[in-house]
Amino acid sequence: MRNSMLGVLLVAGALSAQTKPQTHAPGTPRAAVTSSAIPSYKDLKYPAPKPISIPNVATYTLPNGIKLYLVENHELPLVRGFALVRTGNLFDPADKIGLASMTGMVLRTGGTKSKTGDELDVQLENIAASVEAGIQETYGSVSFSCLKEKTDEVLGVFHDVLTSPEFRQDKIELAKTGLRAGIARRNDDPHGVAAREFNDIVYGKNTPYGWRVEYATIDRITRDDLAAFYQRYFFPTNVMMGVLGDFSAADMKSKLETVFGDWTAKQPPVPPFPAVTAKPAPGVFLAVKTDVTQTFFAMGHLAGELRDKDYPALEVMADILGDGFRSRLFQRVRTQLGYAYNVGAFWGANFDHPGIFEISGSTKSSTTVATIKVIREELEKIRSSPVTDEELRSAKDTVANSFIFNFDTPGKTLNRMLLYDYYGYPRDFINQYQRAIQAVTREDVLRAARSRLKPEEMAIVSVGNPKEFGEPLATLGLPVTSIDLTIPEPKPEAAKADTASLERGKQLLARAQQAVGGADKLAAVHDATQTVDLQIVQMGGGMKVQQTNLWVSPNFFRQESQLPFGKIVVYSDGKSGWMSTPQGQQALPEAQLKQVREELFRAYFQLLLSDRIAGRTLNSPEPGLLEISDSEGNAVKLFVDAQTGMPAKEIYQSAQLGGPAATTEELLDEFQEIDGLKLPRKITVNQNAAKFAEITVQQYTLNSGLKPEDLSKKP
Repeated sequence: MRNSMLGVLLVAGALSAQTKPQTHAPGTPRAAVTSSAIPSYKDLKYPAPKPISIPNVATYTLPNGIKLYLVENHELPLVRGFALVRTGNLFDPADKIGLASMTGMVLRTGGTKSKTGDELDVQLENIAASVEAGIQETYGSVSFSCLKEKTDEVLGVFHDVLTSPEFRQDKIELAKTGLRAGIARRNDDPHGVAAREFNDIVYGKNTPYGWRVEYATIDRITRDDLAAFYQRYFFPTNVMMGVLGDFSAADMKSKLETVFGDWTAKQPPVPPFPAVTAKPAPGVFLAVKTDVTQTFFAMGHLAGELRDKDYPALEVMADILGDGFRSRLFQRVRTQLGYAYNVGAFWGANFDHPGIFEISGSTKSSTTVATIKVIREELEKIRSSPVTDEELRSAKDTVANSFIFNFDTPGKTLNRMLLYDYYGYPRDFINQYQRAIQAVTREDVLRAARSRLKPEEMAIVSVGNPKEFGEPLATLGLPVTSIDLTIPEPKPEAAKADTASLERGKQLLARAQQAVGGADKLAAVHDATQTVDLQIVQMGGGMKVQQTNLWVSPNFFRQESQLPFGKIVVYSDGKSGWMSTPQGQQALPEAQLKQVREELFRAYFQLLLSDRIAGRTLNSPEPGLLEISDSEGNAVKLFVDAQTGMPAKEIYQSAQLGGPAATTEELLDEFQEIDGLKLPRKITVNQNAAKFAEITVQQYTLNSGLKPEDLSKKP
């Protein structure tokens, strides 16, 4: 009998705000307080922003090659730090997109050689500290934060995570589940669809800047891939480390030199990141979503880098064009014409490769084309005549003031200064940028707009229902290309098996059999009855179900579920079956039979006897991981606890009606002994990285004499 016949059931079942009273001067009649007594926002005076204060940064190079940046800050008894590693998802192999991100995720959660990730969680939570890791597009990082008195302990954890991650297989699978969940939900948010598709079109879908994580690329990634990626990029001379807090710089340098003295890994220098090779992609690109009542759009083209001499003028230009309530686009497209719900413009610039100039927002479906036409008109205006003195002054103030927030705390300042060094910018780039902003003129804005805004190269992405558009997109005078939002179905690829991994699989299953009570006792179970309380947390705020599962060897199954709206009974002999609901009885259609067959393949007693079932393959590609598959295409990953040998978790793809298969994870816990066999009493079910249900087994009955005909009786 399976842990729970949950899949069959799913087929069968269907700040408060307090308003302060208005106050007025004592003795003043309330009627005398009028709007004329309230000053206009235009009369407000703001002090000039204070100059950016750059803290004293002590820089060193440790004997092993780590570049060290230390900033003393004695305001609070805290110490924070991070390691910046020259790597990124731009280095992903084309057939394993997602490798860098997954490496960053499991770098911390997978634990170290001495402690699991869960044990690290407990240790750090008990001392109010944190150690986190991740890998972004062009850098990786490992960070820590702690109280001053816990610095030595936390530096030890920080060292271990950075230098000796273990990449345990269960956390790899958890990371894969999270990434698959993101893939499954990526078309849910139309704004996100527009942003994603626009980015990929502008950079080129067949380049590292436009590659997309898919089920297939995730499924190909193995623990060996993570370990190899880590080894290639995580070595001392490829690391910059910044530490800020309540310490003496000299003492901290000495401490870090000791802590990291044993890290001597060496690798060849990391190559440059791939160049952006995208060419202009002018045109209109339509992603059809009929379930939305407005259109989400993004339009623009490649922009530039922070070091571009025109960047200050272009940033001021973008602010005038579409940043905030006073911008030209907001005033005309939303306020005057009422076309758009929101609209904004941004001149994107990256440290080491071109960003994107983007105008985006959402509009009424009926005004989709009209909105885009007005935006194009405003682009021509800002390219053809100078901006006003007031627009220039306001935009320069806004840009200068917003930039200050990159340096409003010592931590941000340290982070920014490391980034300048990391990407090869001069130390005084902060001051250069501020001076450049103040020097921008109306003529600079016009010149930059004319030379860098290229309407003829713009890609326009529209996400919405074209049947509701007031005019067809073709009236924009550009070719219209459909965007395919189909998500390729997950097709898990079993790890490559060899003689050693197949033998290891047999040994791992034998260990699990012995741990639960022995293969012979498992084989002696001919029938089983399981009574459970099932709490489904993802259905309308939660639903409680009382369920009885009956199984007779090898493939006879019956499930009786008492739901709030009535009783449902499902029966199958593995080849055919029927279902009884309050609405009547019917034969199980093929889609539901497929779910039943998947459930029977994973039935607890059968699964643990897979070495005795013809057509099943046992493979152990990683320590503690057993992949079990059969000739019918069924597959499950069974994780075996390294210490006890007990089955701890199952991960598999479960069929879903009307949608892609879900990545399902079952956590087995609280084993109890029944007739000499250890069976799980609690099972937590997660689907696509989200908690789905909790199962509590109230009773097991084994070998009660059930016959197939007992299960097939119709209500």
